[in-house]
Amino acid sequence: MSFFSIDNMSVIFGGLRAVSNVSLALGEGEIHGVIGPNGAGKTSLINAVSGLVPMAGGTIHLDGKPLQALPPHRRAAAGIGRTFQHAEIFPDQSVIANVMTGGFAHRQSSLLQDFLGTPGKAAAERQARREAEQMLDAFGLLSFCDALAGDLPFGTLKKIDLARALVGKPRVLMLDEPTSGMNDTEAQEVIAACRRIAGELRVTLLVIEHNMRVIMGLANMIHVLDHGEKIADGTPAEIQRNPLVIEAYLGHGSAAHA
Repeated sequence: MSFFSIDNMSVIFGGLRAVSNVSLALGEGEIHGVIGPNGAGKTSLINAVSGLVPMAGGTIHLDGKPLQALPPHRRAAAGIGRTFQHAEIFPDQSVIANVMTGGFAHRQSSLLQDFLGTPGKAAAERQARREAEQMLDAFGLLSFCDALAGDLPFGTLKKIDLARALVGKPRVLMLDEPTSGMNDTEAQEVIAACRRIAGELRVTLLVIEHNMRVIMGLANMIHVLDHGEKIADGTPAEIQRNPLVIEAYLGHGSAAHA
């Protein structure tokens, strides 16, 4: 059995089948990409995995344990993390406060300790801040700790969103267009960080990305969706040669976007 698997997943909105019997299998520490045009079902797929939308059928397993019956917060506690296409940041909070929220499920103090303001609460807050600072440092954002998140550019917010997700100690991290809104330098920094995350932390990454240069250089395997169905999967080289993918997504002679 694969470390993380989605088997015959379907998602239906009204009469529209957004995801239709899609299956994926990912190994620990692997990086897989999901590509396809707008409306292909990519975001619906990861929304269903994270529990934000209901599944009409199928199963999800992480390290042999079924997740599909769990609510979103228990899936997160089990090791499912995600970022969003539009960075869901608390704009009136500092950067460090935003990142610290990602580790709430692993906080080392009880609700009673937090309510009473005990030394245990203070120790847990110091530990949470240290972990958040370490993650911000990994993305070159430590100097932004006390900046107001709402004052920062979109590309920086995407990095903050990724740092926050990683503070939650996910075993599988789903990234929804992680390099959108970034210039080439920022995108390359995120690619390098993703490789480091997968290699050093053994986090499995499932990445939705429209920029073909990014995803072809990042992913070990790529899965292609069209109208909610998976029409192809393979290595980047195989996907680039696949006639169905060329016809449906890349277009003849195109290698920039999908």
